[in-house]
Amino acid sequence: MEKRDYYEVLGVSRQADTEEIRQAYRRQAMRHHPDRNPGDRQAEERFKEVREAFGVLSEQAKRRAYDQFGHAGAAVGSQAGHAAGRQDIGGLFNHLFNDVFTQGGGAAAGAQADGWAGSDLIYDVELDLREAAFGRKVDLRFQKLCACESCRGSGSLGKTPLRPCSSCSGTGQVRTQQGFFSIQQTCPGCRGSGQTISDPCPQCRGEGRRRRASQFEVQIPAGVDDGDQVRLTGKGEAGERGAPAGDLYVRVHVRRHPFFVRDGANLLCRVPVSIVRACLGGEVEVPTLKGKVMLKVPPGTQSGQELRLRGQGVPSRRSQGRRGDLLCHIQVETPVRLTKRQRELLEELNREMSEGVGHRHMPIMDSWVQGMKKFLKDLRGH
Repeated sequence: MEKRDYYEVLGVSRQADTEEIRQAYRRQAMRHHPDRNPGDRQAEERFKEVREAFGVLSEQAKRRAYDQFGHAGAAVGSQAGHAAGRQDIGGLFNHLFNDVFTQGGGAAAGAQADGWAGSDLIYDVELDLREAAFGRKVDLRFQKLCACESCRGSGSLGKTPLRPCSSCSGTGQVRTQQGFFSIQQTCPGCRGSGQTISDPCPQCRGEGRRRRASQFEVQIPAGVDDGDQVRLTGKGEAGERGAPAGDLYVRVHVRRHPFFVRDGANLLCRVPVSIVRACLGGEVEVPTLKGKVMLKVPPGTQSGQELRLRGQGVPSRRSQGRRGDLLCHIQVETPVRLTKRQRELLEELNREMSEGVGHRHMPIMDSWVQGMKKFLKDLRGH
């Protein structure tokens, strides 16, 4: 079956940068991962195809070779990429289809002799704001490829686990004839290692790993924000035949809070204050992540004014030991249903403030009046 274009496999353009390729790989790998598609052979093949494409396009040397020579160039690896910059097309053609394949086989064999490294995994965790602020332990339960217990991850039950590959006679390369050209490629039987399992483990079929349930506890650090990831090295899927395991990324999602809005390490909230309290000053009760505290409201507080409670925010992950603040936006409430006595008192207050003193005790009103006078004066001048 002919291989598809690696850029098409990942769904990116040929101008995509490394980060775009990495993100595309994660999306495709999550979509076609065997854990999400149990028993689906087509999804499993697509997952292998995506992993192979990423292995080439994520490395600059291999990518340059692939861009110039397609799948044959990808097999050459970094040596073909370096050669492309210093040889003419005739010398490079000869180098690509002859010497480099023979010389590059040893390096490829050494890289893959122990099998493919394990895949990285992503585990999504949902927390409320308080849990994100102070941290908590999370119990993770999922299925992944783990080292086979029967063969201890080696893939073989025999005393001599490996033997020379019969397809390539231990060279890791096979030669095919295409017209006038003889092309040497990586052996599909041993994938370039030159060795195969002599006595494959029946439990894992020589792969050295099996899918089973995994469970362990992880500490989510204090101060994480929505979208943050906690990396657990070596906690991903086991590699083939004892190869290194992948990593596990615990991705945090923080639920929306009904009262607080987070801004970095600071928290923002609205605090309603009666018009009398705003005029005379006093204290109001304000909730925080630790409990209720009293907020001092200075006399003459205006609606929209910001009052700060220091140290009542979220711990900062960048500055250890530092906590953000709680920023309280004051919202002065105007009463809508007045008794007769309340209306009389407000009318008396209005008369006293209007007689002889203007609006000098009302800074916002005074500023508005002065601005309106200037506007009318300018208007008359035109």
